[in-house]
Amino acid sequence: MPDPCVAGIDIGGTKIALAVADLEGRIIEQKRFPARTSERGPHAIIEEALSEIERMLGSAGSRLDAVGIGCGGPLDRARGLILSPPNLPGWDEFPVVQIVEERLGVPALLDNDANAAALGEHRHGAGRGYRHLVYITQSTGIGGGVIVRGELVHGVCDGAGEVGHMTVLPDGPVCGCGGRGCLEALCSGTGIARRARERLAAGASSALSSLSSEEVTARAVAEAARAGDTLASEVWDEMIHYLAVGVGNLFNALAPEAIVIGGGVSEAGEQLFAPLRERVRERARMLPPEKINILQASLGGDSALHGAVILAQAARARRAEPTS
Repeated sequence: MPDPCVAGIDIGGTKIALAVADLEGRIIEQKRFPARTSERGPHAIIEEALSEIERMLGSAGSRLDAVGIGCGGPLDRARGLILSPPNLPGWDEFPVVQIVEERLGVPALLDNDANAAALGEHRHGAGRGYRHLVYITQSTGIGGGVIVRGELVHGVCDGAGEVGHMTVLPDGPVCGCGGRGCLEALCSGTGIARRARERLAAGASSALSSLSSEEVTARAVAEAARAGDTLASEVWDEMIHYLAVGVGNLFNALAPEAIVIGGGVSEAGEQLFAPLRERVRERARMLPPEKINILQASLGGDSALHGAVILAQAARARRAEPTS
């Protein structure tokens, strides 16, 4: 009889990541493919994903017991719906859980991709061994997940963990949520690039001036700052200042054992983490400095995929629970 396994699906605006794992969460095989959301609708994309999972199952000689799905919000977890995420045009009240369950004949569980990444880093990554943890993804946008006593916190309307929409600069730049001065508006990869472009448009001198507007990205700013460019260094330093305000607030409010930061911007490594740790320790005065643990995510771009596998394990366990 084939060995039982679970599968994880990480749905992003640019890529779909898939994994088949054993019941302990060890990944047997994984794959990514471009989402091409502007060319194809959600049904075609999910059908490709499910067909690929079936192929991986055949290759592994395994049978599927459950599926976990991570996707950017907003979501309706209770009904298994994806509700028009900004990076997934056309995914309006898309019943992804129903489609997966009917197509594969197994239970499925949906959660926000940042929550999934928090689970992944907590179980398999930089957050192993911590019971109280906050995960932050610092990428195109900023999201987060909060784990207390080893369990993910969802809060009212699944609103817990939206760290990107903490106000860190009252009356600051407008955020995509409609608010002003959000952490996301100031410290996301998009926000870093925007602030650099604004200064270039105002006539500031910089090595970035030789790049097209599209080429002025957060990565380009980080590279120019490392090379000593004044404008890039100022933009990077401002980002760290506001990030330290937000991360310091999280330590003061929640006192987690660690905050793990992942996403594309975190790939700058100690260029980000060394000054961030120093500034947060200056702000979070209610905790001893040695308790301010700020860690780089260790699973790279696979944090949410590992989390989706954990969601599948939870879906499988839920099915096994006796009904009253």
